Amino acid sequence: MKAFVTGATGLLGSNLVRLLLAQGHSVKALARSAEKANRILGDTAAEIVVGDMQDVAAFADEMVGCDVLFHCAAYFREYYNRGEHWPILQKINVDGVTQILEAAERAGVKKAIHVSSSGVIANSESHPGDESAPFNPLAKENLYFKSKILAEEAVQAFLKTHQMPVVLILPGWMMGPSDAAPTDAGQVVLDLLHGDLPGMIDGSNSMVDARDVDQGMINAVKQGKNGERYIVGGALHSLVDVGRTVHQLTGVRVPSWTIPYPLALAVAWASETMAKLRGTETVMTVSGIRTLHKGMRLNSQKAQRELGVTFRPLAETLADEIEWYAQNEYLKKPVNVSRTAVPTAA
Repeated sequence: MKAFVTGATGLLGSNLVRLLLAQGHSVKALARSAEKANRILGDTAAEIVVGDMQDVAAFADEMVGCDVLFHCAAYFREYYNRGEHWPILQKINVDGVTQILEAAERAGVKKAIHVSSSGVIANSESHPGDESAPFNPLAKENLYFKSKILAEEAVQAFLKTHQMPVVLILPGWMMGPSDAAPTDAGQVVLDLLHGDLPGMIDGSNSMVDARDVDQGMINAVKQGKNGERYIVGGALHSLVDVGRTVHQLTGVRVPSWTIPYPLALAVAWASETMAKLRGTETVMTVSGIRTLHKGMRLNSQKAQRELGVTFRPLAETLADEIEWYAQNEYLKKPVNVSRTAVPTAA
């Protein structure tokens, strides 16, 4: 199989490129920056294609000869400055989906795997959300979730008038090695290691190793059904669980105090406001705090049953992630990871 991977330098995409290559496939990896692509994927056999999802036509011909499109690219920086990024969110996350699917079909690509988000799934207090759940009402205030809902609608509209099959993958809150950006989840791990968190947020989410999502995407090429959605969410863990596991793996002291929800909302509002005024970034947002507080519980049984998805323990994911950060000089001081804290396979 010859794969074309967008978002190839991100957490999901970079691990997907490596997994595809390890399983004997060839890969074209789309990246906006040749320098970043060479830094993250330069030790692999991937063919780097420099391009931007804001101009699909400029790289569309690179998909000729490819069998499968893995569309991982998305714009998500809306979290940092709410309300100001909708034009680019729509251009990349919504309009770009239609454009790249149409371009892939013209190029002769046989199937596409589109990465959505579990953030589109409405949370239920009575049972974990599955693929039949309505869209998340938080999309009214979280423009990233809104863009992903509209992207799913764009996929379904595409399928009504085109022949190329498309499968949708909805990951949980992803973690793992090669989180170069880092993502919000990766920043939490780094903040714990650096002692930068005054307390733990009272919240939880379905957390999943990006590599487990990637394997589900690869399996979906043969096993995924056209137009179907598959949640690959992982197990529900609290941020306290993450902190406790980081401590068990490294011995680094983590906050023992849990910040009350009302106070966390106030701090997040202040953090967002200051970031907006200063033109900086923050991972502590009102929308993020609300999402964590509600506790996104996801049902991944459909992906487990139809795609053969499996999930590794949180400790294994965090151990690999911390070691990657250490090897790539993200840490302020050396940290040793104890593998004795990682569960062994049965």
